[in-house]
Amino acid sequence: MDNNGKTILIAEDNRDLLNLLKINLTDQSYQVITATDGKKAMEAFHQEQPGLVILDVMMPEMDGFDVCKAIRSENKQVPILMLTAKTEEVDKVLGLEIGADDYMTKPFSIRELLARVKAIFRRVEVGLDSSVRENSVYKFDGLMLDVSKRKVTLNGRPIELTSKEYDLLHLFFSNPGKAYSREELLNTIWGYSFEGYSHTVNSHINRLRSKIEDDASDPHYIRTVWGVGYRFADLEEAEV
Repeated sequence: MDNNGKTILIAEDNRDLLNLLKINLTDQSYQVITATDGKKAMEAFHQEQPGLVILDVMMPEMDGFDVCKAIRSENKQVPILMLTAKTEEVDKVLGLEIGADDYMTKPFSIRELLARVKAIFRRVEVGLDSSVRENSVYKFDGLMLDVSKRKVTLNGRPIELTSKEYDLLHLFFSNPGKAYSREELLNTIWGYSFEGYSHTVNSHINRLRSKIEDDASDPHYIRTVWGVGYRFADLEEAEV
């Protein structure tokens, strides 16, 4: 397995878990950088520019939420996987709403974490490859998505999206009118399927709507299909 060039930053204050993650990821040929608190994590992020960030929620100096927000203010694309020992739904949703791509609740299996890391990098590679191959520009009622530039604008104004928000919009935009279930979106956008995480999709859809819709409670672009999931507006639904 050749994962050269794939650098992972792990920020975790539990040194035993940190070392365990580092050993297993290094065994998979990833380059691993570690930090034991939030401030050190930000320093490492600036110095190394990793391809994936794994953040523990509860850390000294800066917690994982603050680190996630700080990274997202600088970089919208780097994938962020959050680790939490909390079981409250609000904490998981908060992580997603501030820009995390996914999360895992402790305790978790190392095998599952490795699978998620592999899926994240696979999605990044597929996205980069499709951006090179596809030179499409999608337009609909003032909303524009330029695939080659991974750029989104609304009435000429740039819209900043996280990597998953962009992937969702690209999927919808390139398949107008097609309804997707939450499970299909999880499998397609996150690269694997797992049960009980429909709120992951819901949170990302809500955040995406808040950025592109005039009224997120009455969306024009991303429609809810009751009992199914979501779809992008049909061309016939364009404003006249």
